[in-house]
Amino acid sequence: YGHSNQLRQARAMGDYLIVGVHTDEEIAKHKGPPVFTQEERYKMVQAIKWVDEIAPGAPYVTTLETLDKYSCDFCVHGDDITLTIDGKDTYEEVKTAGRYRECKRTQGVSTTDLVGRMLLMTKAHHSNIDEDLDYRKHTDNFGKGPKGHSPWTGVSQFLQTSQKIIQFASGKEPQPGDTIIYVAGAFDLFHIGHVDFLEKVHQLAEKPYIIAGLHFDQEVNRYKGKNYPIMNIHERTLSVLACRYVSEVVIGAPYAVTADLLDHFRVTLVCHGMTEVVPDKDGSDPYKEPKRRGIFQLVDSGSDLTTDLIVQRIIKNRLEFEARNQKKEAKELAVLEAMKRLEEEKH
Repeated sequence: YGHSNQLRQARAMGDYLIVGVHTDEEIAKHKGPPVFTQEERYKMVQAIKWVDEIAPGAPYVTTLETLDKYSCDFCVHGDDITLTIDGKDTYEEVKTAGRYRECKRTQGVSTTDLVGRMLLMTKAHHSNIDEDLDYRKHTDNFGKGPKGHSPWTGVSQFLQTSQKIIQFASGKEPQPGDTIIYVAGAFDLFHIGHVDFLEKVHQLAEKPYIIAGLHFDQEVNRYKGKNYPIMNIHERTLSVLACRYVSEVVIGAPYAVTADLLDHFRVTLVCHGMTEVVPDKDGSDPYKEPKRRGIFQLVDSGSDLTTDLIVQRIIKNRLEFEARNQKKEAKELAVLEAMKRLEEEKH
């Protein structure tokens, strides 16, 4: 939702927004291994409602040549500087030419902070359970930058405001002839699996109006366990609202899809993905009422990506990163010791 907010601000500066997305190779070279593949990232960015077009395989350093290729008047970046592997400002050329604009960074969110939360997979941030020491040793540098905080608090620094929700919301009411479709879930770490599902749901009607019900954090923790949700209800709300297929969000939707909810929103269809439906607290089926009305439909997104898989990718990347650093440190230490021995031999 930090990225989405940046794109929202960029779009407001002009008439047409083209978003350059780097290849896996470019990211690995300058930043480290990406969590999502380039194909997943192309699709994710295209699904954000303020994006008109994407430029796949965009170079890491934005040049005037790149801007001219896509007939762009200027480029936009957040107010945090990005450097190449050699330590150079990646926007130096376009800044000098006066074709650079800046937007505000979203306070209280960073990829690093989210990663820090993922590395702790216990229920600790929703209760007073002690932290899992096995994960603790892998979180040393996460969420602890100058403005960071320990991921162990499990408290997001993001402060939700009504203004932020208004900025993200479409503000469109359902129109006569619209098919009002209701979907519900955690939508945690809003990812390509969610996008694929919502796109498929969107294709079910000629004029779809999709309402996404988001469960409260404690409810998600009840049926998902571990440390879920990784993003709190406010963060998940903005992530889902940024998707072009979603018209409205119910913040803190009831777990059971009730008759009251269906009648209130005049729902004509209720959809769920192929993931398991966990029974409600009393053991009942949360989709009992829509099934009784004959308006329930299972939708296969065709994607096997889940929030769990993303967390596994993150942990795998982190462990590989640590192993690489340990090897590098050992090598540097060996070189220093060898140089020290040579100096001693000279004397």
